[in-house]
Amino acid sequence: MSPALPEGALRALGRTEGDAHTLGLLVRDQDTRRFVLLRALLDAAAQAPDPVCPPELRHRVATDWALLEAADGADRAAARSVLLYPLVGPWALRCLRGLTGAAPGPELRADLAHFGALAVAAAIRAGLSFTTRIVSPGPVLSFPTVGALDVRPGEVGVSADATEVTLRQTGPAEVVVQLDAGAARSWDPRWRSTRTLPPLLSGAAPVPMDDLDPYRTAGPGPHGLGAAVRVEGPERTGWAQAWAGTAAELRTGGHQRLAEAAVLLRCLVPLAPPPGSGPSGTSAAHCSGTRREAFGAVLSSRPATSAHFASTLVHELQHTKIAALSAMAPLHHEGPDARYFAPWRPDPRPFDGLLQGAVSHAALADFWQQCALGAERTDQRDLAWSEHARRREQVGAVLPVLAGSGALTPEGRVIVNELITLYHRLAESPAPTGHQARARAYVRTARVIWQQRNDAKRR
Repeated sequence: MSPALPEGALRALGRTEGDAHTLGLLVRDQDTRRFVLLRALLDAAAQAPDPVCPPELRHRVATDWALLEAADGADRAAARSVLLYPLVGPWALRCLRGLTGAAPGPELRADLAHFGALAVAAAIRAGLSFTTRIVSPGPVLSFPTVGALDVRPGEVGVSADATEVTLRQTGPAEVVVQLDAGAARSWDPRWRSTRTLPPLLSGAAPVPMDDLDPYRTAGPGPHGLGAAVRVEGPERTGWAQAWAGTAAELRTGGHQRLAEAAVLLRCLVPLAPPPGSGPSGTSAAHCSGTRREAFGAVLSSRPATSAHFASTLVHELQHTKIAALSAMAPLHHEGPDARYFAPWRPDPRPFDGLLQGAVSHAALADFWQQCALGAERTDQRDLAWSEHARRREQVGAVLPVLAGSGALTPEGRVIVNELITLYHRLAESPAPTGHQARARAYVRTARVIWQQRNDAKRR
């Protein structure tokens, strides 16, 4: 058993739970990995041959790093809120791959230019007075956690103190951004502030809803994930309305669900709705996902209701937890071959995806059961029991494969054993018979369709 992961913490994670100490272990490990990644990026830039990282680019990276160090010295917590921002992870990993790969692509220069915007954002957050020049590789210059500026590609001068930031280019008029209580606002239409959603718990930080960062997705994703979108006009109202009741729904769905989301959720990336779902937010169909390299980010189209918003967070944050746990202690030795049936997906899944999906769906089964038991209206109760029954039946369909695997590590065995315990505990408050029957039929049908589709592919 890993010394960094007490058995009690593993058991809690297997039950889809986790107290403040357990979640703190995951968060601290992920934060440490981010710092190591950033240091590796700096070292790779310093050591890269000139054809990969020319001297002038290397000098600019060193200058940006110096500004980051100054920001860290001025206000460590503020500067590190930028360095640990989820979407910095995909950018840093992409830069490192470009610097160390056999054939770096032409996008490496643009990726490294983003380092300047990152350093400026950290310095702004730290309240540092500074003047610097950075490069915008495209028509939008994004400052993580702060905002974005419409610019002409090229150099941008930045001057800042604790109250305002001035951005200049040759030709266009300068843009002045006012800093107040953590917000960065300007009357100039070329500036867009990073939007936030109210905190889930009183006293916590607001949740960024990031529709600006260039590294928030890699474009349209697989398996029904929509592309990243800007949230404009009436869409803002729809997101705000769905979010407004999410904390209450999380609280109804289990005492740990709200606290877990408040600790782990560091930003929300809005996505386009899935194909065929109708206008955004008008149906329960939506898509969501997480990225291992963006710890704390949840990508999601707008859920139709607060209950579905809450269930999306419950689902995706289980992936966040298990991915972070797997980085600390491998849970299995299975390979990446996609060959397993998972009743929540039409495609074959690798063992890791099967395990992660089982944990997430077990959490959903628990969440919806608690919602059903606490519902006051009949329609709310029926929805919750329907969701619970289907999720529990889905988990039950894959538990024999997980439990029978010889590739589980000791940590993985603890997780699966606790998952089995949770599965049986959920039966203590069963869904009405009709919901259970429909759930069994749903999973049986999913298995038949999956077998037919994949048998056809093998022919």
